[in-house]
Amino acid sequence: FLAVTEDLVRRRAEHNNCEIFSLEEISLHQQEIEKLEYLDKWCRDLKILYLQNNLIPKIENVGKLKKLEYLNVALNNIERIENLEGCEELKKLDLTANFIGELSSIETLKHNIHLKELFLVGNPCTEFKGYRQFVVATLHQLKYLDSKAIERSERIQALQDYPEVKQKIIEQEKAYLLKRAREKEAAQRKMQERQDKKQKEMESKMKSKLKFDSPEFQQDKENHQADGDGEQEMWRTVEDDEEDRRFWEEPTPYTPESRLETHRYIEEKRRSKDNIRDSKKREKPLWTLITAEGKVLNVNVPKLNFTLKDDEENNQFILDLAVFRHLDTSLLDVDIHPTYIRVQVKGKPFQLVLPEEVKPDSSSAKRSQTTGHLVVSMPKAKEIILAKKNVSTPIKGSDWNTPKKDARSGQVEKLEVDPSKYSFPDVTKIIQAKERIGQGPIKLQPEKITETKETYVDFENNEEV
Repeated sequence: FLAVTEDLVRRRAEHNNCEIFSLEEISLHQQEIEKLEYLDKWCRDLKILYLQNNLIPKIENVGKLKKLEYLNVALNNIERIENLEGCEELKKLDLTANFIGELSSIETLKHNIHLKELFLVGNPCTEFKGYRQFVVATLHQLKYLDSKAIERSERIQALQDYPEVKQKIIEQEKAYLLKRAREKEAAQRKMQERQDKKQKEMESKMKSKLKFDSPEFQQDKENHQADGDGEQEMWRTVEDDEEDRRFWEEPTPYTPESRLETHRYIEEKRRSKDNIRDSKKREKPLWTLITAEGKVLNVNVPKLNFTLKDDEENNQFILDLAVFRHLDTSLLDVDIHPTYIRVQVKGKPFQLVLPEEVKPDSSSAKRSQTTGHLVVSMPKAKEIILAKKNVSTPIKGSDWNTPKKDARSGQVEKLEVDPSKYSFPDVTKIIQAKERIGQGPIKLQPEKITETKETYVDFENNEEV
């Protein structure tokens, strides 16, 4: 059973800096509490106590709370009123929607002389003939019963009819207690049948497990592991649905036993689902990032968009990974290798094989301040020096020796190669002198151009060539 624990009380005492000794008000509703204890030792100064919507079967361990003014135990499994004589300051008691059929137990509240309000709506005793007259005549200090004020005339009439009403209440109470005894026996028998059925199912599962764990079934089990797991999962789901349908469609009386059984059934189902979910998490295979042969794979488990740019001018690769804008940077782990890059995004791996080897030590990673993307710069291991490209203009056929102006500086840049300034060989002197005159293409020497023009009479200057 679930009981009141010190940790629970401290967590619910946040408004009092988690101090429970000086606590005056606490709310322990909807905590699935099945036993009420320790509160009279830990919280002696309590004035307001909320315990509604739990599974408490009995009022106990609150008799020493002498300062208690309001007790709410609605929606529980309480069957009689007891153990409240010590609550000297009790002014309001809420017992709504419990199972109180022993109406005569309200006589114990005579000692609570400050009790002004009592709620018994939703209890079996409210169906007794003469219920209200009996309560009004028994508890003289009450001002309100079930949110309805008690008039002076009503109390006088109830006191006059008290002996007759009390006799009727006692007879109805006896009938109800006999009915409750039969309900308890039926609930006990039903619980025993359910336990026996569960035991047989466990034994059957154990036999099946021993059968399938035998050596002759191991090979077949390995060959059909995936199909078997799928069929077993489907079979388990269908079986659970059928069991749920039977449980919820079965007619059951509304009793403390049925309410407790329903709660435990729901809790058992929730626990089994949690176990299945945890087992699936444990059995989930790890992502394969590198094969057994050492081959690095491209993996994108977080399913993020990305671009890999080859920055030839700076001789580097730039990876732009579109991580979520508001994702905390502490959830990113970048690991750069010479041939691939791996980024862990909230534990999910993104891995990309690079087209060329890079320098991990010289690489850098940063977040974009506008988009939040992860930008990783990775210099290439092979250093390549690229010449700067000059913008060329069409050269006229007759202007081989004409100077050309530089667009940036406005200075004249000669296209002619000067042998005195450069060390590479003069290509104009490779061909023999006798074959050079009047043959082949236009010669580069200035003194020969004039002769060449005279030789080619039909020469046409085409600026588009």
